[in-house]
Amino acid sequence: MIELSHIEKRFGENVILKDISLVFPEGTVTALVGPSGGGKSTLLRCINLLEIPTAGTVRIGDEAATFQPGKKPAWQDIQKIRRQTGMVFQNFQLFPHQTAIQNVMEGLTTVLRWPADKARARAVELLTKVGMAHKMDAWPSTLSGGQQQRVAIARALAPSPRVLLCDEPTSALDPELAAEVVDVLGKLAKEGTTMVMATHDLRLASKIANNVVFLEAGNIVETGSSHNVFSNPSQQRTKQFISTLNAGHSYDI
Repeated sequence: MIELSHIEKRFGENVILKDISLVFPEGTVTALVGPSGGGKSTLLRCINLLEIPTAGTVRIGDEAATFQPGKKPAWQDIQKIRRQTGMVFQNFQLFPHQTAIQNVMEGLTTVLRWPADKARARAVELLTKVGMAHKMDAWPSTLSGGQQQRVAIARALAPSPRVLLCDEPTSALDPELAAEVVDVLGKLAKEGTTMVMATHDLRLASKIANNVVFLEAGNIVETGSSHNVFSNPSQQRTKQFISTLNAGHSYDI
């Protein structure tokens, strides 16, 4: 289980997240949605401590880290949390000088010190899972955006993280390539992979997520099942946001 308790994030006097408390059960997919600047990407990055909360507690499984204003957290506490997460970024962030399979192997061999043959077997397994085994020796520059993102997903899954975090995983892709990524994430969701994703893509959120958190101005406006939030939101602000994104689109909810 992933639990956030009273998370606050400030940049100087600017409060980005205001007293956020959420629980993400194991085996579920949660979509963080809301307008740009609402705090969803910052909240996602607070889970794996790419952004260090100003205050509050992050708990993943048996590990927890608590933060206080003006107090620097211990590096080992940060690493205990990070080691349980995998991160998929908006712009892929593959190493351009490494092939697809080398990208997936990199963390296993350099961070976890796996032998090369074990890391390669794991990389082949994951590239097969995301439909990229046929491109394992390709350079990132020769791959489409959707293909690069699928390799990035395989890389994030390589160390068997407790939770997969996805920061706008389809926003840099055109609709056809985005569909490839939605299909892969949908498959992972059906297999019980715990995921938290920040996204503007309602197709992705409605197809994959069990739960939805709507954020605006650093506050939680509404939470609930994806079906309820997208089909019958309880808050007027949520209704307005969803109707704007839905204009001209049909989503399988």
